[in-house]
Amino acid sequence: MHRRRRTALLLSAAIVAAPLLAACGNDAHPGAAAVVGGQRITVAQLENRVSEVRAAQRAAVTGDAQYAQAVAQTGTLARETLHGMVLDKVLHRAAEDAGISVSRREVQEMRAGLEQQAGGAKGLEAAWLQQYGIPPQRLDENLHLQLEAQKLAAELGTNTSQPAFWNALSKASKALGVDLNPRYGNWDAQKVARVDAKTPWVREISAAGTQQTT
Repeated sequence: MHRRRRTALLLSAAIVAAPLLAACGNDAHPGAAAVVGGQRITVAQLENRVSEVRAAQRAAVTGDAQYAQAVAQTGTLARETLHGMVLDKVLHRAAEDAGISVSRREVQEMRAGLEQQAGGAKGLEAAWLQQYGIPPQRLDENLHLQLEAQKLAAELGTNTSQPAFWNALSKASKALGVDLNPRYGNWDAQKVARVDAKTPWVREISAAGTQQTT
């Protein structure tokens, strides 16, 4: 994955269509979409995140046609959302390893500045949903991660698009031992990215009311 693309994913998992899986196929960790540092991200937690994005998208449009268009413009939300959830944990671990912390006041200050640029709270929420797939209730959480990324890059004397930053994330990723449910692909610790597994026999079942995508 291109460095710029992976940096953009720090802002979120990209908004895409929402296929849900009938069951977890990882026998070692039943019910888990991923295991990161010994902690499970359950299929239910992943589906809840997907539902949050879909609900926010639905609330942001005026009719079925606009909502259908928003769905059609996207790809595989469940997989990209899981990528974002894992990447968030990796980034947090890398920041902790570097002795970095972020205060609630810093998050509030960052949000205030962004709201001013976006023309208010609603404008910022709409922009984050449209551009990065972050629903309003996850905005502060995401800004906290943005600040961790900025501080980590500054500590390393680099920026979030440079190899030194991603090497730190790769080190944290390896230390955490990320294990994805094969239904969602594999985790490449060196690239700090989810990659598709070659498992054509895996069948995805779309959630009711969503569009099946390839």
